[in-house]
Amino acid sequence: MHKLLIWGLLAALVLETPVTGQITVAAAADLNAALNQIAADYQKRTGKQARLVFGASGNLFSQIQNGAPFDLFLSADLDYPKKLVDAGLADGSSLYTYGIGRLILWVPASSPLDVQHRGVQVLLDPRVKKIAIANPQHAPYGRAAVAALRNLGIYDKISDRLVLGENVSQATQFVESGNAQAGIVAYSHAVAPAMKDKGKYWEFPADSYPRLEQAAVMLSHSQHKKEAAEFLDYLKAPEAISLLRQFGFSMPQEKP
Repeated sequence: MHKLLIWGLLAALVLETPVTGQITVAAAADLNAALNQIAADYQKRTGKQARLVFGASGNLFSQIQNGAPFDLFLSADLDYPKKLVDAGLADGSSLYTYGIGRLILWVPASSPLDVQHRGVQVLLDPRVKKIAIANPQHAPYGRAAVAALRNLGIYDKISDRLVLGENVSQATQFVESGNAQAGIVAYSHAVAPAMKDKGKYWEFPADSYPRLEQAAVMLSHSQHKKEAAEFLDYLKAPEAISLLRQFGFSMPQEKP
C-alpha cells in the first residue's frame, strides 16, 4: 500500500502538465547539465518535449521496478539497463551505450590543496576532514570511486572520512557548499558551465576503476514508445554526440 501511494503521487507529478506525446526520461545524475542541453536542443528542432528526472541510477532502477511512469532510462552504467531487459521491463533492442564516464577528484577553486599536482595523495592532507562520494550502494560513480581508491592503495587510509551523497550531483554539492573539502565525482560536473570556474580537479587513471559504460534503454511499459524511440535516436545524432563530448563523455569506440 505504501509503494502504491508513493508511485501514485509520482505519477500525478509526472503527468501534472498534460502534453501530448511528452516523454519522461529517468537519467543518471551525472547527465544533469548535458541532458538538459540535449533536451532543449531536441525541443527546438522537433517541437517535442522530454521531461527529465535525475537521480542515482540504482534508485531510478528500483523506481522502475516498482512501476514508476518513465519512458526512457539513461543509466550511469550498463548493468542496470541490462537487468531491466532481463526482467522484461525494458526493450532489449533499444539498449544503447551513449557514452563513457570519467572520474575525477574535485576541490573548490579557493582550496589551498594542490590537487592538480598531488593527485589522490592530496586526500592524505590533514586539512581534508571529509571526502564526498556518491553512495556506492546505488550509484555507479560511488562504486567507481571506491574501486579507484582501493586500486591506488589509499582507501583504508581515508575511508573513515568518506561522506556519502545520494547521487554524484549531491556529492559535488557537498564540496561546493564546504561540507566536504574534496569530492570524487563525475568529470561532466566539473566542465558544466555553472561549475567550471568553481573548482579544480585531477582525473583518475582510466585503469584504476571499472569502465563507466553508460547506457540507455526504452521501458516496456512506456505509453509513448514512438516519441521515446525518436528521442533515443536523437541521442545518436551528431549534434547530441557533440554535446556529450563537450561535457567530457567519450564515445564507446574511443578511449576515455
